[in-house]
Amino acid sequence: MESKLLEIKPGELKFVFELKKQSSCSIQLVNKTHQHVAFKVKTTSPRKYCVRPNVGIVMPKSACEFTVTMQAQRSAPPDMMCKDKFLIQSTVVPAGTADEDITPELFSKEEGKFVEENKLRVSLISPPVSPVLSPINEALKQGIIEPLPMRNHRGLFQVDFGKPEPVVPKAASPPKLVNGEQSPTADVKIKSAKEITVTKDAKVVEPYQKDINLCSKDNVAQMNQVEEKAERMKAKVVEPYVENINLCVKDEMKDMHLDEDVSERMNLIEGIAEIKTKLSELEAKIHKAEATIYDLTEARNLSNQEKDKLKEELALLKSRSGRKTVHDGFPLLFVVMVALISLTFGYLS
Repeated sequence: MESKLLEIKPGELKFVFELKKQSSCSIQLVNKTHQHVAFKVKTTSPRKYCVRPNVGIVMPKSACEFTVTMQAQRSAPPDMMCKDKFLIQSTVVPAGTADEDITPELFSKEEGKFVEENKLRVSLISPPVSPVLSPINEALKQGIIEPLPMRNHRGLFQVDFGKPEPVVPKAASPPKLVNGEQSPTADVKIKSAKEITVTKDAKVVEPYQKDINLCSKDNVAQMNQVEEKAERMKAKVVEPYVENINLCVKDEMKDMHLDEDVSERMNLIEGIAEIKTKLSELEAKIHKAEATIYDLTEARNLSNQEKDKLKEELALLKSRSGRKTVHDGFPLLFVVMVALISLTFGYLS
């Protein structure tokens, strides 16, 4: 039983999943043995992840790290469940082995060679709650929409538009008396308190409308500057990642080609084994057919011999039957004797 070569921390890959954003995770490999250990990282989705470095050597009683970067995804998996897996293979190598000397054949499971394999699962984590950015009057606000505060500009002060000041109507003056009679006056329409407050608010708001417009213009300019800075930062950050992605894709393509060659060889070996089994089955069938043909030829020869024997017996029977027909008449000696006797009796008489 071989001891454990590498200790992996953590035991699973955790990615903070956000749509259209990359996410990275680091894994630490700890070598607690007194030997040099080579490792190789494989994944079931090589086009989805970038592993840097995917091969390496861990010195005795030391540790090393590799980083796994998940590419930006356009859609989230159902229930945030990911079925991708990673395989870390490790084996003991002689001292002085370089990273360039690590080949796929180094991790092949031959007789008497120990290759340790550790599987890691992938789990997706939702991002922490971030502040909601919503443009209101061309300004960024966090969370609930709030009105823009009025700034003290040109001696103007902050006004609360929520609670209008109550207006108390003045008492009407008594009518004037002219020569003891009440002078006729026109009917005066008294406005309600609601109409008076609306007109007063409109008069108060008009001077501050210019300040509101100035604030919105300043916010628009700040937003444009922020967008330009974000694009510059994005260009600076994305370019090195693009190079790393290209390198990762090339390495993974090489591994994929090697894996494809190995799989093709395995398929060829399996096909040859199947053909050999089929050939052995055909040879067995051919041997059976030859045995049956031999038996049939033997049976045919026996039948021909029996037929010849029957023909010979039939000929003998025919010849014997011909002789019997000849012997069925009176013999010649008997006829001669009868003739002599009759002649003697003729002379005597």
